[in-house]
Amino acid sequence: MKATARAPASVALIKYWGRKDDVLRLPQNGSVSINMSNLLTTTTVEFASSLEADTVMINGQNIKEEALRVIQHLDRIRALTGISDRARVVSENSFPSSTGLSSSSSGFAALTVAAASAAGLKLSEKELSILARQGSGSACRSIPDGFVEWLDGERSETSYAVSLFPPDHWAIADIVAVVSAEKKEVSSAEGHKTALSSPFFAARQQKIGEKIALLKRMIAAKNFKAFGELVEAEALEFHAVTMTSTPSLVYLIPHSLRMIKTVRKWRDEGLPVYFNINTGQDVHILCEKKNVGNVQKKLQGLDFVRDVIVNEPAKGARLVEEHLF
Repeated sequence: MKATARAPASVALIKYWGRKDDVLRLPQNGSVSINMSNLLTTTTVEFASSLEADTVMINGQNIKEEALRVIQHLDRIRALTGISDRARVVSENSFPSSTGLSSSSSGFAALTVAAASAAGLKLSEKELSILARQGSGSACRSIPDGFVEWLDGERSETSYAVSLFPPDHWAIADIVAVVSAEKKEVSSAEGHKTALSSPFFAARQQKIGEKIALLKRMIAAKNFKAFGELVEAEALEFHAVTMTSTPSLVYLIPHSLRMIKTVRKWRDEGLPVYFNINTGQDVHILCEKKNVGNVQKKLQGLDFVRDVIVNEPAKGARLVEEHLF
């Protein structure tokens, strides 16, 4: 049977960093994110007895390391169903991969939904989120809709994501300023292993629960100024942890810093915008939807910005009819 799914990248507002369990990908802390309307992965999966081996094509390429992770996830799904058929997987991203735009979240969410359907599994949203998490932690957040919280569970059954608010709860936008499409040097998976070595990690963990609760109240109240200030502070705190780990992980590049300073300048000039950065170099700019056109125009005038991707909060992973093969 063949099935195709489309999933949004889940961009964290409050990050998770470090794991309690590397195999199950249980995070050291919960997190809050938004699913992005124009950072999408589409994946088609077909299980067939005629196939002699699993084949994986991602953005037209067969990269061994990525293919191995996909096949490991297919094995989890085969174990749930008892089937032994090999699979053909074709996946395409609408945005640059491995640059810190959360391509693994959309990728493994789409893979989970498509492969589970193709294998004949009937899973709830919670079950899909738990399964997606085992492929890539952040993928669990790409399953539900809109504004999402990943619950900080101690066991696999209690670590999954839920929708806090639907996509249309708040008219805000996340505009990605792509300052480099180069693949980041250290993957998030490797970075998680060094998290606890930062001298700032323990202090961060002490207040993360309070910070999550505060952000949820800000989203509920649609308090954009307080929301933006907290997200910016969280991004800087997060990168302070990565940069002070052993070995040190510096995801930012000079153009990232130029973009950060530019966002602050625009805000000083009266445009209410805030930045967010994940494990990569590209910068997310948060604004209210009424200001999207103004921000786009300003970004297009910057010679160090290679591309601009406008997003609004989006639905989570879902099956679609348009197959890739």
